[in-house]
Amino acid sequence: MTRPHELGENERSRWRALQKADKSLDNPFLSVEFAVAMSRLRDYVNVAVVHDGDRIVGFFPFERHAFGIGKPLGGFLTTCHGLICEPGLKLDAKALLKACRLTVYEFDHLVAGQPTFAEFETDVRPAHVMDFTAGHEAWLAQVKENSPKNLKTVRYKERKFGREHGELRLEYGTRDPRTLQLLLSWKSDQYRRTGRVDRFAQPWIVELTEAMHAEQGDDFAGVLTMLYAGDVPVAGHFGLRTATTLVGWFPAYDTEFARYSPGLIHHFHMAEHAAKSGVHQLDMGKGGKEYKDWLRSGSVYVSEGRVSRPSAAAAVHWAGRTPFNKARTIVLDRPSLYKAADRVLKGFGRLRGHTQPEREEPSGAR
Repeated sequence: MTRPHELGENERSRWRALQKADKSLDNPFLSVEFAVAMSRLRDYVNVAVVHDGDRIVGFFPFERHAFGIGKPLGGFLTTCHGLICEPGLKLDAKALLKACRLTVYEFDHLVAGQPTFAEFETDVRPAHVMDFTAGHEAWLAQVKENSPKNLKTVRYKERKFGREHGELRLEYGTRDPRTLQLLLSWKSDQYRRTGRVDRFAQPWIVELTEAMHAEQGDDFAGVLTMLYAGDVPVAGHFGLRTATTLVGWFPAYDTEFARYSPGLIHHFHMAEHAAKSGVHQLDMGKGGKEYKDWLRSGSVYVSEGRVSRPSAAAAVHWAGRTPFNKARTIVLDRPSLYKAADRVLKGFGRLRGHTQPEREEPSGAR
């Protein structure tokens, strides 16, 4: 047991090697760099280093909260978690919890099918991806097949936007901190306007985002993009990538231009640049907006579930969380309920003093 930021370079190298050895682990939220950054900002972040003799065979990053309640690293901020280990490794999950001094470990975006946790999965869902392995044009052809009407509408708005406000261009991988701050201000406004909790009202999340923006390695980096109409920034996104996978995280746009659907236009430009930069897939996460259904050209799978050891704390946790999880699953399964819940939250946001309506745009992982 240790803290991720206290891992030595040999251990960090081993973590990277294990991640590269298993395609299902190709997600930046499973990278050692993300774990180290979280560890430096949050004192409840830990990692179990699993040995077989002298050989490290796995890493289990987690958060330990009050009463031994275990949560995935990054919790509500992330869209993938799990055991970074040799392919096929199966541990006794309850013994792992005991070693980590946990009574419960609940997960909702675990890499599906990991042998250690497979028997505790209660639901497995697809996370839609834009697959660029056959090239950008092949992905675009799939999008057209998914919904030619939607593609035609976006292209029409794109041309109209350019005529009325100046040529559209995308900056991919910009390093400008002012651009990041503008994007985060848009995102905070979106959270408040739609009745969500403003993530960036918490200073540590701002620090985490800035630290990730500063990371620029071959195997892990923060990727900031911004779409401009002429010289005016109109929509952007900040996400994380491995060498081959980019994950959607914080997209936002200037509501002044909402009628042009700048978020969707941005996604098309970002997809083209990402494919050209060597990214094989853009992970949009599970559930959520309808736009994912027609932008997707593939899927990866994540699971929900819960492991516990007998204890009073585990029983109380189960009683408090299970009804909520079931209700959330029902809402996500039924588009009509999802839209209704979304409308309620947006209405709540307007009652708090924000009267600008939110249009249907890519809202990101979180």
